[in-house]
Amino acid sequence: MKALILAAGRGERMRPLTDHLPKPLLAVGGKPLIVWHLARLAAAGLTDIVINHAHLGAKLVSALGDGSQYGVHIEWSAEPEGALETAGGIAHALPSLDPEQRNEPFLVINGDIYSDWQPALALQRADALGEDLAHLVLVPNPPHHVQGDFRLVADRVQDSPSDKGKLTFAGIGIYRPALFTGLEQGKPAKLAPVLREAMHNGRVSGECHPRRWEDVGTPERLAALDVELTLNPPPL
Repeated sequence: MKALILAAGRGERMRPLTDHLPKPLLAVGGKPLIVWHLARLAAAGLTDIVINHAHLGAKLVSALGDGSQYGVHIEWSAEPEGALETAGGIAHALPSLDPEQRNEPFLVINGDIYSDWQPALALQRADALGEDLAHLVLVPNPPHHVQGDFRLVADRVQDSPSDKGKLTFAGIGIYRPALFTGLEQGKPAKLAPVLREAMHNGRVSGECHPRRWEDVGTPERLAALDVELTLNPPPL
């Protein structure tokens, strides 16, 4: 199973830190955010990894190389300056994620989150995907996103006009390539409309991860997470 780490965003809310460094290279607990992902993926046996990049992408490539120092193999998916949004970036990376066009599921993780969700679970979720196009990891709503994103009813993820009962999308998902094949290659596209269409067709499963998760979206959250991980280094 392949994994894609999304690392192409500009990180506007993290400025000025991201003026000269890609957000996934910002360090917490002594290592860059993206290296926490690489370590957990390697520990789970998911060593075939694609990383997309745009803003200051050359610094990412220079820092991580082919991934061998982390026990993984990295293939890079370069995007134009300004990037292609989440769904557009995934579609752009499909030739690397599904080279033989078998519609096999792959894992996608946002490069600017921190979580103790275990990537080994992705293998189980992929095996259980069946006719579904996606499986999403949801989390309890954080203080900065109290309205949530989607509802989880049993194991089904649903869109709803009401905020009641919604959870927050964690930026972790298992997807079939078929979810993105209708998108035009090289064109920006947001992920939410793609997922909502699949939800309306009843083809999105999900789970709630109630433990550690952080959207490291601001310098204040970055600093707080750095203190936490420095004082209490977590196991992978």
